[in-house]
Amino acid sequence: MAFACAIMIFYASLLEGWLAGMEKNAVGMDLGEFQIHGRGYRADPDLYKIITEEGGVLAQLDRQGFVAAPRLHASGLAAAGNASSGIELRGVDLVREGLVTALNQHVWQGQWLAENDQAGVVVGRKLARILGLAVGDEVVVVAQAADGSTANELFRVRGILKSVSEGVDRSGFLMTAATFRRLMIVPQGVQQIVVKRQVPSENLDQATSRLSRLLPNYEVRNWRQLQPVLARLFEMSDISLVIMLLITYAAVGILTLNALLMSVFERIPEFGVMKALGFSPWGLFAMIVVESMLQVTVAVVLAVAVGLPLSFYFSHHPIDFSGFVQSSSTIAGIAFDPKWYCVVTVNSVVLPILFLYLVAGLAILYPALKAAMLKPLAAIYHR
Repeated sequence: MAFACAIMIFYASLLEGWLAGMEKNAVGMDLGEFQIHGRGYRADPDLYKIITEEGGVLAQLDRQGFVAAPRLHASGLAAAGNASSGIELRGVDLVREGLVTALNQHVWQGQWLAENDQAGVVVGRKLARILGLAVGDEVVVVAQAADGSTANELFRVRGILKSVSEGVDRSGFLMTAATFRRLMIVPQGVQQIVVKRQVPSENLDQATSRLSRLLPNYEVRNWRQLQPVLARLFEMSDISLVIMLLITYAAVGILTLNALLMSVFERIPEFGVMKALGFSPWGLFAMIVVESMLQVTVAVVLAVAVGLPLSFYFSHHPIDFSGFVQSSSTIAGIAFDPKWYCVVTVNSVVLPILFLYLVAGLAILYPALKAAMLKPLAAIYHR
């Protein structure tokens, strides 16, 4: 019992860590906790569907305790040598972007964008491979500007991102906001504002409602609405933990039942004497249950003594799967972190313990009832 409970505490902590890493990669790396768009932009992304008063919107968000970063978006074509590929141009506010996401810290090769390098761009990892680009290489971009003219310019690859998400990896083409406005002739407005809570403990749905009331003329979506597959994956995590607990503890329950039955059969004469001396059936039942629960409690103490230090150790020294998976692997379109950390939470410790008590309690019922129903005379002479 102690071994099984310790393993389940470690497994639950590892699962919590994996989910925390997935959420960090999805939300903190690029997506943001909330996104604000002009009406109809998400259904039909268009260079002209902009948030016109972005300065006022950003000021409102700042006053309400949110951190926000504006983004500019457009589609285009990039070419290098004999290769070409469709791209998603993104204009980045270098001051605000780092306050909302950690994309600027996720550069694989080269450097992040800089205001004094208007010709420098950062591209997704898969896009760099498709176009055969390395840091310092030149790439041509062709797109339709906001005034209907053809935007055509030569850029230099300043940096290549690590794996972020399927979209960014495959078509991400990042530049400074000033460069984007000059290239695409967009003097004002933005297509997207990415928002983060200053107080992470604030309920996500309540914060979404607060943002919607604050900005009724725009579309406000939280990351769960933007990534429903990933949100569903997180919701299913507790169910997967419960299933694993049931499978593991089913074996524990069978072993416990067998051990308790053997214990009852060995002490049948003793139980017969106790009942002959006036010990009630329910008193005998309670004695066996309490005795067994004490054994379970000892097992829980041992499990916590082993499982918690093990989980805390791996919270600082991750299990590294880098040798077994590609660094560009994704799950539900989000980058998969090959390093798994444990995250010890109340849920990861309490749930395995509660299930152990539940399974052990169910396993105890039959032996305890069997002992309570013994006939004193037959039990005394039992061989």
